[in-house]
Amino acid sequence: MIPVPSPRAILHVDMDAFFAAIEQLDEPKHRGRPVLVGGAGPRGVVAAASYEARTFGCHSAQPMAMARRLCPQAVVLPPRRQRYHEVSRQVFAILESFTPLVEPLSIDEAFLDVTGSARIHGTPRETAMRIKCRIRDELGLTASVGIAPNKFLAKLASDLDKPDGLTVIEPDSIQPAITKLPITKMWGVGPATEQKLLSLGVRTFGDLQPWPCNVLESHFGSLGGKLHRLCRGEDDRPVITDQTIKSISQEQTFDEDRVDPDEVRNVLRGQAEKVAMRLRKGDLRGRTITVKIRFGNFQTVTRSATLHAPTDRTDLICAQARDLFNAWAETGFQPVRLIGVGVSQFTKEAEQFDLFTQRTDDRSRRLDATTDAIRNKFGSGAVQRGVQP
Repeated sequence: MIPVPSPRAILHVDMDAFFAAIEQLDEPKHRGRPVLVGGAGPRGVVAAASYEARTFGCHSAQPMAMARRLCPQAVVLPPRRQRYHEVSRQVFAILESFTPLVEPLSIDEAFLDVTGSARIHGTPRETAMRIKCRIRDELGLTASVGIAPNKFLAKLASDLDKPDGLTVIEPDSIQPAITKLPITKMWGVGPATEQKLLSLGVRTFGDLQPWPCNVLESHFGSLGGKLHRLCRGEDDRPVITDQTIKSISQEQTFDEDRVDPDEVRNVLRGQAEKVAMRLRKGDLRGRTITVKIRFGNFQTVTRSATLHAPTDRTDLICAQARDLFNAWAETGFQPVRLIGVGVSQFTKEAEQFDLFTQRTDDRSRRLDATTDAIRNKFGSGAVQRGVQP
């Protein structure tokens, strides 16, 4: 007989109120108090709200002015991104100690495929408990974990019992778990799609399940097929690690538009350093460097360049990203809302150098190795490269 493969076991690990929790961890006087992290200016946005603040209706991505009206007694703190990235690195080190199949979604959440890890770490539930315990004991923070046969359901599950929750959706209990969920819990359903679904009498996953795929596609185009699968809990996407993705990038959205090009260049340089470090960690080299710039009314432009040889060197990636940004800025700089840099066209082939450039490459690699070691031990902000003109 051909053995029947066991269902996948996917974990979604989501840190609870990550930025606010770190602020409460580092400053005991903030513990138990409502904390809002974000910009305090007129255009400031809440980056994170502690659970004490959420009881007043505060939440991330909310205008800070609105959050302060809802909770006047809240402690408002500016983001400390360097500290958050330092703790994120520690969280991901814990996750990667359980399985190499870790797909980062953001600084504070990730998917893990633990299908083949049972002999080492126990059942998926036991693995999730061990992850939660290590995060609590080693970092003083809490995480909520969802366990399911696929990524969509795992992410749904992690949100059902926050904070510090652990929810399992077994393969044979998918329908009871999702049928009554509001349609807003489904990926791809924003305000416009929600209103259209409501006008069709669809309010829950169960309401949508009787609709044929072709009818949904007639109403929603290609999104209709996705809605048809997700309302049934179907999702066959694999967990994708840095080694299998097509690009590695870093982006930052500013609380307020940045009007100083040099300030944006400094952020861009730091992003390029992090991308280069991730490339080296994954034993990858890329040929194409892309800079993403968003300004004004969410207008977005990208600028790319393809190198003559693949690289993971920080100096080369920084220099190319800087040149791409400068070329755009010189044609008419506008205040920047978002800046990002990415590398793609991966290969594991080594760069080719002649005798005249080999010494430069050797020096650059020694510097990269040194800075990588320092950051791995002391955090990403422990060492910074000098500003390039």
